[in-house]
Amino acid sequence: MKRRFHRESLGDRIFLAFVYASLFVATIVVVYPLLYIVSASFSSTKAVITGKVWILPVEPTLLGYKTIFESKSIMGGYANSFLYTIVGTAVNVVVTVIAAYPMSLKDFYGRKTLMGLFLFTMIFSGGLIPSFLLVKQIGIYDSLWALVLPGAMSVWNMILVRTYFQSSIPKELHDSAEIDGCSDLRFLLRIALPLSRPILAVITLYYAVGHWNSYFNALVFLKSPVKFPLQMVLRNILIMNQMDQNLVSDLHLLESMRGLSELLRYAVIVVASVPLLMLYPFIQKHFVKGVMIGSLKG
Repeated sequence: MKRRFHRESLGDRIFLAFVYASLFVATIVVVYPLLYIVSASFSSTKAVITGKVWILPVEPTLLGYKTIFESKSIMGGYANSFLYTIVGTAVNVVVTVIAAYPMSLKDFYGRKTLMGLFLFTMIFSGGLIPSFLLVKQIGIYDSLWALVLPGAMSVWNMILVRTYFQSSIPKELHDSAEIDGCSDLRFLLRIALPLSRPILAVITLYYAVGHWNSYFNALVFLKSPVKFPLQMVLRNILIMNQMDQNLVSDLHLLESMRGLSELLRYAVIVVASVPLLMLYPFIQKHFVKGVMIGSLKG
């Protein structure tokens, strides 16, 4: 039996050619900066300063990474970022779920009023100075909780979780569990959360990325350099061009302090991005489903 193939018209082929060309250009625009940063991080200081790096590393060396892992400030910032991200994300997810579940119940008294208050906070806030004074007065200034508690919940993420509860967990399931004597807390822990893994994976990634990349809260609420997260250390290198003398382990291997600073910029960016790049593949299968459900219904 002969197969019949649909022959594309000239207009379809022109359109497909335009689509492929656009995707190719978009891919180059996205991939090239990443490739350049990785190549520059493995190149020599002289090659980076003189602009010889284009695609592949020039005069390959591990000096930048060696300097990073020998630096107490950078490795301390790395450990602090892991701590802030893990603790902050855990608090965020718990608070978000606790707020989203009651908002998903249609028979919850005062649901619309509370939802209006939540939405109000998305538009208006107290401002930086009142937030700073509040953090200092309650005694959490220059501590872990100063980075966790002020942003304990994102209203947008709460709306995503609430929408997922409403659209993916049938009300009949809740009613049958209630008839059998299941409390709301038990229903949430034993039934709702196991069925909500996609959206939990999505908000976990959102919160983790936010904590890992955040430096402004640390800039405002932390004063001890030993408590700075990695992004603060990276900020000092990239913007303020401040370097700890402990970074220089062998002066004979360095052409200049400026050369080392340029090299460290790219090496630290790579080191700071690796944890999130390693996390994403494990939750990729939940990510698209969770985002689509939250975006289609509300």
